[in-house]
Amino acid sequence: MSETKESLNFIEHIIENDLSESYSKDQLRFRFPPEPNGYLHIGHASAICLNFGLGLKYNAPVNLRFDDTNPAKEEQEYVDAIKKDVAWLGYEWDNECYASDYFQQLYDWAIELIKNDKAYVDSQTSEEIATQKGTPNTPGTDSPHRNRSVEKNLELLEKMKNGEFSEGEHVLRAKIDMASPNMLMRDPVMYRVLHKHHHRTGTDWKIFPMYDWTHGESDYIEQVSHSFCTLEFLPHRELYDWFLDQVHEIKNLRPKQREFARRNLSHTVVSKRKLARLVEDGIVTGWDDPRMPTISGLRRRGYTPESIRNFAESIGVGKRENLIDVSHLEYCVREDLNKKAPRVMTVLNPVKLVITNYPEGEVEWLTSENNPEDESAGSREVPFTRELYIEREDFKEEANRKFFRLTLGKEVRLKNAYIIKGESVVKDSEGNIMEIHCTYDPDSKSGSGSEASMRKVKGTLHWVSISEGFSVEVRMYDRLFTDPSPDTHKDKDFMDFVNPDSLNVITAHAEPSLREAKEGDRFQFQRLGYFVVDRDSTEDSIVFNRTVPLRDSWAKIS
Repeated sequence: MSETKESLNFIEHIIENDLSESYSKDQLRFRFPPEPNGYLHIGHASAICLNFGLGLKYNAPVNLRFDDTNPAKEEQEYVDAIKKDVAWLGYEWDNECYASDYFQQLYDWAIELIKNDKAYVDSQTSEEIATQKGTPNTPGTDSPHRNRSVEKNLELLEKMKNGEFSEGEHVLRAKIDMASPNMLMRDPVMYRVLHKHHHRTGTDWKIFPMYDWTHGESDYIEQVSHSFCTLEFLPHRELYDWFLDQVHEIKNLRPKQREFARRNLSHTVVSKRKLARLVEDGIVTGWDDPRMPTISGLRRRGYTPESIRNFAESIGVGKRENLIDVSHLEYCVREDLNKKAPRVMTVLNPVKLVITNYPEGEVEWLTSENNPEDESAGSREVPFTRELYIEREDFKEEANRKFFRLTLGKEVRLKNAYIIKGESVVKDSEGNIMEIHCTYDPDSKSGSGSEASMRKVKGTLHWVSISEGFSVEVRMYDRLFTDPSPDTHKDKDFMDFVNPDSLNVITAHAEPSLREAKEGDRFQFQRLGYFVVDRDSTEDSIVFNRTVPLRDSWAKIS
């Protein structure tokens, strides 16, 4: 039993302690509460994995609750995208809930707070309220409207609700303590007037509750046992509990808010405001651009839900914020795709290779395994011809002994095919190599069982038949920012660190089996990396996105 305890993270320890002291297992209920004002990103993915992972561990229900209290920024598009992302990650929610479902109950409770002299309508401007709240080192001062009569407050709140006041004219505030050391307790705003169309309630409501008033009461209505938030909400816990004190009945379970540290990812930003700026300024093509850290962007880039879940599990949860290198996320992607992705041959930077002693016009079909990590993946036939494409960087006219690719006078093996020897080159008028001429050993075919096929040479190259292969568009995506923490520099804008080479579009040459590839299909281009078919593909043109290279090339740069 002690070994099990030691393996628990601190959040699981909290739950275990609650189970031993006051909660029963059937009272456990968790929730994931996104705001539908943007697309979810990798930070949200960790929170999703945490809450739904706890649900799986304890066999407890998990609600998906939309904190839809700000119609000025929220849209149904975001609701749909969030649901798609959570489902894609492999999780099922128990109840689909909305804070807007509770607007009437929240309003009724607000009336009770007024009647109990725990809330009042304030008619100051937002600037005046901010000033009279004081500073962290000086207490606030009471609003001149703090001691309005219950009757007047009820009258004003009713008129606010009916839309009889303009935005900013009045707010409802909780009456707590203007001298509290926690500034969030200095009579926080509970309601503001907004004449905006809500994506679910239309124009029924003219006042909308603030986050702090809504969140804990929504947990209470749903009987959520544990409300897990990131550390920036730690100062809010006192207010969370104060609001619960006003409505909690002893017969009902009382939710607990507890906080964990955010795991920041290097070479990216996750602020919705900054992500929106990348979209608005045309740095990326949209929220699902494969360079974006949004779940939809990662999905389009070819990341798998399993790799993201493995990433979240590997970084765990803690009490201190830290910066996780994006290479760790990329490692998790490689580890997952290595087991699943079929191997194919595609040449990204082609140069023509002519095998001068191979019969002209002949097409030979060679067997190639689809995935050495998965025997059940089987094999396919790949056409071999006299004229091939190889990678331009796989050839040098002259090279030292550490260059194990093709050069004049030396031998290499073509993957799943023959051993060839460089003989000569053809250049254009400017000295650029246009063709490489070589000879092949007819007895060296891979897997033929002959003694010649067993010959060992130090280099193996991938290739594609010129006549049998076809052209594809390949989008070579890289990290969007050159700096590990682009939004932490006080003297520079995060946009100053945008990587100018985060996208390069090239025309590559692919083996014919890829003609059948469909959107979302993932492959390992041998020796090059992992790639996925993009949604921009058509019947006449297939587009591939690079997911990750085979190795972390940035480690050398760093």
